[in-house]
Amino acid sequence: MRVLKKSWAALVALFTTLAMALTLVSPAAVLAADYTITAPNNGHTYEIYQIFTGDYDEQDHALSNLRWGANGTGTTGEAVSQDIIDELAAQVNNDNDSEKLAVVEKYVNFQGTPYATIENGGTQTVPGGYYLIKDKTGTVPDGESATQYIVEIVDNVTITPKTDVPTAEKKVKDTNDSTGDTSDWQDSADYDIGDHVPYQLKFNLPNNVSVYDTYYLNFADELSAGLTYDTGSAEIFVNGVSAGHLEPSIQNQGRYIFWSIANIKAAPYNAGNNDVITIEYTATLNSDAVIGSTGNPNTLHVEFSNNPNGDGTGSTPDDTVIVFTYETIVNKVDGDKAPLPGASFKLEKQLADGTWKLVEEIAAGETTEFRFSGLDDGTYRLTETTTPTGYNPINPIVFTITADHDVLSDSPELTSVTADGHYVDDQGNQLDGTITLTSNEGSEGFLYTDVVNLSGSTLPETGGIGTTIFYIVGGVLVVAAIVVLVAKRRADREE
Repeated sequence: MRVLKKSWAALVALFTTLAMALTLVSPAAVLAADYTITAPNNGHTYEIYQIFTGDYDEQDHALSNLRWGANGTGTTGEAVSQDIIDELAAQVNNDNDSEKLAVVEKYVNFQGTPYATIENGGTQTVPGGYYLIKDKTGTVPDGESATQYIVEIVDNVTITPKTDVPTAEKKVKDTNDSTGDTSDWQDSADYDIGDHVPYQLKFNLPNNVSVYDTYYLNFADELSAGLTYDTGSAEIFVNGVSAGHLEPSIQNQGRYIFWSIANIKAAPYNAGNNDVITIEYTATLNSDAVIGSTGNPNTLHVEFSNNPNGDGTGSTPDDTVIVFTYETIVNKVDGDKAPLPGASFKLEKQLADGTWKLVEEIAAGETTEFRFSGLDDGTYRLTETTTPTGYNPINPIVFTITADHDVLSDSPELTSVTADGHYVDDQGNQLDGTITLTSNEGSEGFLYTDVVNLSGSTLPETGGIGTTIFYIVGGVLVVAAIVVLVAKRRADREE
């Protein structure tokens, strides 16, 4: 933040003294000793520019015998003219630090070598004088801002820059279609392919925006291939109040989207110190979405003005959220667990109002593996719409997918996906029999189950084995009757 390190009351004493004759300063109050400037241990590198030198009065905090310093715009060692002293003194009671510094900066030569450079707790001994301190160009740590020029009337001082580090974050909301529950903003979620995923981008402005002439922001958002920005969905807010819709520029086939704001201080935003800028939008999870634990990441960083003294931008660290989606694989088998072709299925999802939404139908054919891809957590109903010939149909299966993933993490991960189900009748009543869908090790997000059809009983066909067996039995009975009759006659003759 732009700041004058000494109170302006102290500068009043300085310039009042200067406006008087230099000879009026009491020699006993003037100390000719050197002083120390100390850098904070904050990773910044500071350049010290000597504007004026003079005799420093520690009691009155004032300089006398004012002469041009090594980095002043006048000739080093020559006395400073009274009109310059008067100009500087006129700014003492100005409440606007930027305007005060605009006067001081005119008398600093930035083209030459700085009087000294210090960093990370380093010190520099200097004679009494008037100094301007600034961040060395190109050395501001990543994600931070340069301080506005600091003006010091030296006594022993430690540099205390009043700058602030802005922050940015990206979040996503999670909705369970079957229960209707929606989470708060978090770092991960899961959705069905085709769903519109809500995102939030947030930037916390620093506490010194007011010292910038303009303050630039660029929200740089990288989408994975499985996400498509929903045109017209973006809205921008300042401290939670809408400032209207803001469409991004889109590059690299939709992978990169940028919301660029030349000056967040200007209308319609009128943002200032410590304000919070938020962009909310949706993106569709598309058919290129990655299934399982790799997920579909979405990464944000924000470029921002970081030099209150001129041009320059910094960038916040990347912040990533992830959207997961899952796959259910149904293996159709017979009673011996052998693959069984000839079935067809439809999968439906239960919505919060109790209705069922069709997810996908897979027609009958030679396939025995049915893959339903791009599923969210929630409750589903699997119905066999065609039963293999010679087998009994199965009742519909209702199962619920439950997922666990890191909701607050710098690197969110999918930790588990499970599903359990049961059979139901046509009215949805639960029947005997349960079914469990399991994940193979190393394939989190992919659920597998076998669905068994048992062969059924058949009625005998006319002219088939049913008729033949009646003939055989009849023949046996006829032969038996003949044997009995012959035996009876023989017995009668013997009597």
